[in-house]
Amino acid sequence: MTIDFGIMTRGQYPAGDDMGARFKELAEQVRLADKLGFASLTKGSHYSTAPFQDFQQLPFLARMAAETSNLRLNAGIVLLSLHKPLDLAEQLATLDVISDGRLIFGCALGYRDVEFRAFGTSQQESVKRFVENLTAIKRLWAEDAVDMRGSHFELVSAACSIKPTQKPYPPIWIGANADPAIRRAARLGDCWYINPHNRVDTILRQLDIYKRALDEGGKPFPKELPSRRELFVARNREEAIRLCKPYLAKKYEVYHQWGQDKVMPEGDNDLSLPFDDLSEDRFFLGGPDEVAEQIVNFCKPTGINHLVFSIQWADMPQNLVLDTMHILAEEVMPRVRQGL
Repeated sequence: MTIDFGIMTRGQYPAGDDMGARFKELAEQVRLADKLGFASLTKGSHYSTAPFQDFQQLPFLARMAAETSNLRLNAGIVLLSLHKPLDLAEQLATLDVISDGRLIFGCALGYRDVEFRAFGTSQQESVKRFVENLTAIKRLWAEDAVDMRGSHFELVSAACSIKPTQKPYPPIWIGANADPAIRRAARLGDCWYINPHNRVDTILRQLDIYKRALDEGGKPFPKELPSRRELFVARNREEAIRLCKPYLAKKYEVYHQWGQDKVMPEGDNDLSLPFDDLSEDRFFLGGPDEVAEQIVNFCKPTGINHLVFSIQWADMPQNLVLDTMHILAEEVMPRVRQGL
């Protein structure tokens, strides 16, 4: 089994932090990831991110395209139901061209009321708008002119002014938490982008749903099955937890405040658990040998072969991020490849 490893730069920092200085640190992380042999760079997307500040996804990835030559650029994820398809089609195609065909188009519904309201829509409209937007974007990338009426747009002989380098279009990873969303990912996407929040038993149950939906649609199982996962590695487990817990626990407190767990599957939808309970079977934490074993035990039963690691949360110091990147690339990743 071959496997790719990606890195996620969170880009979320406390209010009042110096975002110019933090941008320089993120650029340093990206250059190091390219040098250390990571396969992809992921940047997420949220709006109105209090109590954090955040860099917006597409301009950040476009800037990072100039800092790297090997990393695939994962827009992971675009909150697709908030937007208009022609705008996104042209922006994403531009990013694919300027990165020489390195874009991954990750997309999902979103779940936060503050975001839906700000863009003049609602969670009730999100599925319809998601499907319409994705259908329109695919057509705009593949066709010379598109006529299509959606619930919130109308394309009349509309042309995407720039086509993606990747043909017919970049890989489409669809993020999904709930069972119906996983069926939709099987129907509409190139693969299901597995979320970082659920336990392995939940993922295995939902993989059965995904496989059945693929079979019903006459689609093969994807060659690339990605997942994002929280990770921190130090010299031993005690040190790893001591160093990362203040930052990772804070991030999951915010996820709970934002309502992330409300869209997670029944029985695995409480992100307010104490840290020790929350991390169990959910985060990769420990020394190099232990983390490598955790990753192997995660990938073997699931078949996941592109792991995107989140290794920084909130105001975690830069030296901890860079140290973990080195240990991960130089000690953990070789062990995982050997174990698989």
